[in-house]
Amino acid sequence: MEQVLTFFNDNREMIYFIILSVFVGVEVIGGVPTVLHTPLMSGANAIHGVVIVGAIYVMLNVNPTDTVALILGCLAVLLGTLNVVGGFVVTDRMLEMFKKKK
Repeated sequence: MEQVLTFFNDNREMIYFIILSVFVGVEVIGGVPTVLHTPLMSGANAIHGVVIVGAIYVMLNVNPTDTVALILGCLAVLLGTLNVVGGFVVTDRMLEMFKKKK
């Protein structure tokens, strides 16, 4: 129990920042009209490129003999890439709906 309290005391600012981010995110997403929700979410998926960069950075600092960490890192890069590509595909399909037909 003392380790948990020490962790919270050492990382208090980070914990406050995360809690504030959650509240701001809920308010921002909750205020979006239904018509704009799908393009907003597809754009948010594209922002997940940060996950790819973070996974690559973590994999560079992992011990090469730690196969579990390497497998999880590769899985994170794969899923992050799928999320980014999916975000762009959804955005492209949404934009195609608004183009004039010939």
